[in-house]
Amino acid sequence: MNRNLVRGLFLVAISLAFGLQALRYPIGDFSRAGPGLFPAMVSGILLVIGGATLVRSFFVERVRLSINFRNIAIILGSLCGLALISTYVNMIAGIVFMVFFSTLAGSSYSWVRNVKISLGLVAMALALQKLLGLNLPLY
Repeated sequence: MNRNLVRGLFLVAISLAFGLQALRYPIGDFSRAGPGLFPAMVSGILLVIGGATLVRSFFVERVRLSINFRNIAIILGSLCGLALISTYVNMIAGIVFMVFFSTLAGSSYSWVRNVKISLGLVAMALALQKLLGLNLPLY
């Protein structure tokens, strides 16, 4: 199976799933945006990217699709760990766990890179908490 074709189909499916749900909410206009405007816009952009990926898949060399269940399990485990650690400890510890554990699925491991990514994600979470007032259990 062609990995590029599957990637395009997956992007189109995700964009349609979220885009059709976004249409259930009022869209509004750009001066008074409704709750459905942002998800509809993001879904539209993702639909264009997915369509371009689909078209491109017919013109580039086929790449064989391989499924690595170990990597899927690692990514799912890192997301579950983020949720559990955020619930019972705090979100900063959950973010650090998620970054360090999920990179085990990659081809190279760098603790320096993981620290940088963790710091960036924690800074983004702090900005969301302090600037937008989101209720995040960071500490």
